[in-house]
Amino acid sequence: MAALGWLTPRRRSATARSVLAGEASAEAARKSTQEVAGTTEEAQFPVHGDDRAAAFFDLDNTVMQGAAIFHFGRGLYKRKFFETRELAKFAWQQAWFRLAGVEDPEHMQEARDSALSIVQGHRVAELQSIGEEIYDEYMAERIWPGTRALAQAHLDAGQKVWLVTAAPVEIATVIARRLGLTGALGTVAESVDGVYTGKLVGEPLHGPAKAEAVRALAAAEGLDLGRCAAYSDSHNDIPMLSLVGHPYAINPDSKLRRHARELDWRLRDYRTGRKAAKVGIPAAAGVGAVAGGTAAAIALHRRRR
Repeated sequence: MAALGWLTPRRRSATARSVLAGEASAEAARKSTQEVAGTTEEAQFPVHGDDRAAAFFDLDNTVMQGAAIFHFGRGLYKRKFFETRELAKFAWQQAWFRLAGVEDPEHMQEARDSALSIVQGHRVAELQSIGEEIYDEYMAERIWPGTRALAQAHLDAGQKVWLVTAAPVEIATVIARRLGLTGALGTVAESVDGVYTGKLVGEPLHGPAKAEAVRALAAAEGLDLGRCAAYSDSHNDIPMLSLVGHPYAINPDSKLRRHARELDWRLRDYRTGRKAAKVGIPAAAGVGAVAGGTAAAIALHRRRR
């Protein structure tokens, strides 16, 4: 009996210690899981079923290698929408911009005016149809698989995904539809009765204008920007990236890379050829090719002069 009396408390004590050990172990495991999740957010982000979250993707050099309007310009040049001499002029302006890293206001204004002169008098439906063809010819093979996977992750989580670009909204809409995305925000050219007037509605969707477009869309859609994500390669999109709770720098230029590191934003780089990336030139292209191409896109015909 004495032996039993001695054993019983010990068994109870051992059981209590076992419970304590088990609870401590479970707590440690829970904390460990939380720490891992905190350091690798992608494991739990985007959040499935969060209908107040969405994702906003810049287009040029974020979703697509190069500038969408460059590839569109190639298609228009092929279809004789503008002449070689105009391409050469804008190629030089674009080369200067690429190397200097500064937008010349006169160059930008002239490019803008020329871009509008391309579409003036054309029907919106015509440009949309041409855009479908040009996507197949020049754009489809230039989509970054890594960025496409990020967009798909948001779609798979039940979230809406929008392109946000300075490219014409007609081009952006074609690309968004082909990628299975929700839609696109882009620069809007004025049209009357389905015919372009040669004027813009407001300004190009660039820099702060992108942030305002995202803010307006979020309000209309009932989104919580703190739960949304944005992706871009350019420091010009810092206003848009700063709006959301989950900013990502994708194939970033040097200014955005530095800013992202200072604020501990997440970075992804799907390029090869780091030397080219450092000066903001797509890795597989030389200055002449990049300049000529981007120029074709923003631009450029004054065939009626």
